[in-house]
Amino acid sequence: MKIAVTSASGKLGSAIVNQLKTMHPAEYIIAIARTPERAKNLGVEVRQGDYNEKSQYDTALKGVDAVLLVSGMDAPDKRIQQHRNVINAAKEAGVTKIVYTSVIGEASGNNFSPIVASNRQTEKDVRNSGLQWVIGRNGLYIEPDVEYIDAYIKEGKIANCAGAGKCSYTTRDELGFAYAKMLKESAHNGNTYYLTGESMTQQQLADFLNGAFDADLVYESMSVEAFLQREIAELGDFLGTVIAGIYHGIRDGAFEAPSDYATAAGRRHIAWADYFDQLKTS
Repeated sequence: MKIAVTSASGKLGSAIVNQLKTMHPAEYIIAIARTPERAKNLGVEVRQGDYNEKSQYDTALKGVDAVLLVSGMDAPDKRIQQHRNVINAAKEAGVTKIVYTSVIGEASGNNFSPIVASNRQTEKDVRNSGLQWVIGRNGLYIEPDVEYIDAYIKEGKIANCAGAGKCSYTTRDELGFAYAKMLKESAHNGNTYYLTGESMTQQQLADFLNGAFDADLVYESMSVEAFLQREIAELGDFLGTVIAGIYHGIRDGAFEAPSDYATAAGRRHIAWADYFDQLKTS
């Protein structure tokens, strides 16, 4: 079976390819990337594919049996057609199975909701494609908070508008493992899985970071409006609004979800104590 992974040069796409290589012969894995040179280090065949160019996917998906569609990073109003380009190319190329990386969250109620709503539309398109399908709704990545540790330590705190809300986080490696299983195993066909680890508050996150990095962070809750204005000032209107929407959603419970990870992956999600212990010893 030939398996293709889109957006393979990105962090999630490359994690999926690397996990897939531990379960499937590398010669039957295809990495699709808008800029192929950025995926050459994956050690598999690389083909070009831009979500805006269906004709590229008509070529990239030739001979492919299953495709992993990584959700695009463009604005919500552009994503739906970009994803449809891949879905339609897959149907025309004779692909039999499509797996889609969606996201947890609510389709209304905060400034991240338009992204969730666009993902829900692609979920419908995948289910109605006529192909075998599996959908994963990803938890939020924990890695950005880990990568931001120096800034947190400099500030002495984590400050956002999430308040006491819990967030269902995950890691890209854990997602990579689950998606590799979902691609290969037919038992998952027709299912939508919430791919998350145990939920945590921002205070719990600060505590885990303190233990891993010998820090002394505290959590400071901000108002939704104050946090929105801070993020827009730092990141610009689009990204600042999106990031503020995520933490607003956490505050309101939009990113706390039950986990189907063990069903999708065949094992439990890594415990956060173990994950942060690994950071401490690495």
